Amino acid sequence: MKESIRLGAAFAGVVVGAGFASGQEILQFFTSFGLWGIAGGIAAMAVFAFIGMNLASIGSSLKSKSHKEIIYKICGKPIGMFVDAVITFFLFGVAVIMYAGAGSLFEEQFGIPAVVGSMFMVVATMVTVLMNVQKIITVIGAITPFLVALIILLAGYSVLTADISSAEIARLAQEQDAAAPHWLLSAFLYVSFNIACSASMLAVMGGTVKDRKTAAIGGAIGGGLLGVLILLVNLAMLTKLDAVSGAAMPTLALAAEISPVLANIMAVVLLCMIYNTAVGMLYSFTARVSEAGTKRFKVLVVLFGIGGFALSFVGFVSLVGTLYPITGYLGLVLIAAVVIYWVRKVAGGARVSSETVS
Repeated sequence: MKESIRLGAAFAGVVVGAGFASGQEILQFFTSFGLWGIAGGIAAMAVFAFIGMNLASIGSSLKSKSHKEIIYKICGKPIGMFVDAVITFFLFGVAVIMYAGAGSLFEEQFGIPAVVGSMFMVVATMVTVLMNVQKIITVIGAITPFLVALIILLAGYSVLTADISSAEIARLAQEQDAAAPHWLLSAFLYVSFNIACSASMLAVMGGTVKDRKTAAIGGAIGGGLLGVLILLVNLAMLTKLDAVSGAAMPTLALAAEISPVLANIMAVVLLCMIYNTAVGMLYSFTARVSEAGTKRFKVLVVLFGIGGFALSFVGFVSLVGTLYPITGYLGLVLIAAVVIYWVRKVAGGARVSSETVS
């Protein structure tokens, strides 16, 4: 069970990056739909747990070192080539968003130029990716509990001090930029883009677990934890929508309402979560184009890090609002492939059982 919890925490840690932990993703994909966003969060939890369970399980059985083996296994070669290319491209895109998020955080919270924050994150990420994958998983999983504790605190504070009517929530929610035209589609897009971006690292993490069942439980735990966090962050922002509307880092704005000290603590935790995702994305992207641990791999880590730094100047909010929904639509292909693979596996197991009985 300990191994499953470690894997689940690491899975959640990879997904919870700049957009999630800052509240910007939740604002666009869930809070913008008002109270319907809560239903969206519940739907997202179920899909996250199901997909995480299956991807981790397949990764364990294949002993995956990159997402390629899993993608070709569940999609077949023709579709697999397309999905592989999409995932590989967006891995780098999400790393760029993390660098931009770090810059935005440094500037908004500490008054330090964004370029310095982005540069700091790039260097920290590159140094970490040059370590072995087991150490990376440990680092990513270790930070997640701190975020969970802070999110619970923020949600509790927001609910207990809420002084906004449901009509006001509905009005303010409509003023937010929504990622999709309907709350259920938005929830599925949110899961699909996160799965498209985290599938690679989840495959690698699953590949390090010998027992397939342990890996599957870990994937389900990680998905369930993500769902709980979505609901808590969404609840916190719904009850304080008048305070967080227009903020680049909504959760940071909530923390600042409670205490400047808590805001600084939240900023550090946010920075750690951004770091988690940036590490996962840069490692997965580079591992897909070069074998990890080789000299070529190390050179490419540096080159990709520098390239991501240059592209991060597009801006954090713009990148989240543009790249994530596009990735979400493409990620639906991957979710559909996992569901079809699972159905075939269940149907195949039932057929074998029936033949055995007869």
